[in-house]
Amino acid sequence: MAFHLAFLSSILIILSAFSPVITALSSNYYDKNCPNVEQIVSNAVKKAAANDRTVPAALLRMHFHDCFIRGCDASVLLNSKGSNQAEKDGPPNISLHAFYVIDNAKKQVEASCPGVVSCADILALAARDAVVQSGGPNWDVPKGRKDGRTSKATETRQLPAPTFNISQLQQSFSQRGLSLNDLVALSGKLTSISQLQLLFHIFHLSQEEMESLTIDTSAGGHTLGFSHCSSFQNRIHNFNATHDVDPSLQPSFAANLKNTCPITNRPKNAGATMDPSSTTFDNAYFKLILQGKSLFSSDQALLSFPKTKNLVTKFATSKEAFLDAFVNSMIKMSSITGGQEVRKDCRIVN
Repeated sequence: MAFHLAFLSSILIILSAFSPVITALSSNYYDKNCPNVEQIVSNAVKKAAANDRTVPAALLRMHFHDCFIRGCDASVLLNSKGSNQAEKDGPPNISLHAFYVIDNAKKQVEASCPGVVSCADILALAARDAVVQSGGPNWDVPKGRKDGRTSKATETRQLPAPTFNISQLQQSFSQRGLSLNDLVALSGKLTSISQLQLLFHIFHLSQEEMESLTIDTSAGGHTLGFSHCSSFQNRIHNFNATHDVDPSLQPSFAANLKNTCPITNRPKNAGATMDPSSTTFDNAYFKLILQGKSLFSSDQALLSFPKTKNLVTKFATSKEAFLDAFVNSMIKMSSITGGQEVRKDCRIVN
């Protein structure tokens, strides 16, 4: 299944506003005190995906959104409490779903080895398993993350948006210690599963998308997904003073989008798949960008800078090169840490 991220990437600093904890992660962290954790999480993801094909993309997107705010500390899983609105209730995260998959996995892990495995590690493992079960690559997930105790909806404004240009995307990623190579690689898979978006798109949903939720997982994470008209309408209606439609769009593709997303009398859930293989983890996203058939401005922006354009061409030409880069970038991104405890319940602090 391709991530709705078209889903949708080393331990460095996260947002300049925070001071992340630099933790030494290890692929064999739980070998002695919880040796079955990976199998437990994998089974939970597999069971959920068998009943709902949007689960893989949702989990990948959830992981991206978690890591881009305060590091990969499972703060995105915390519920709002009292006057504090948590990250999951911030505008870009309203459409996040499949939290129950993490809850179920955590319950089973606690039954096997109580108080040992963090929710952050369970989410990181679930994101990897989501990619694998969607036909993507497998990799050893470094473990040993801790869960955070702070979650604020206001901080979700820092997630990269589908309308970002290359400078804005580069700045957003570099603030988290991620390179241009990571930006391009992650953008290619976050789309479906994450778009699952970016993977950047895997990051922002419009108000319309929040209200009419259908899973949009974008970006490098953008390989597994569906996007509502509101995420790309700026490219097909009133683009600028000279052009009604973004001239970088392939003409027949743009015409189809305009037909699907009319400026008036548009169906509430209207939208488009990010690529023909929107439920498969592949490199089709990059091929579409070169053909002028990508949905988002931020996708097209990858061609406006020589280095990212070369990477898009490289990944479009070689699926193997893309998969290798994606794995390296996922490990790098998921190694941004910042937690302090191992929660007993992923939705509330201890």
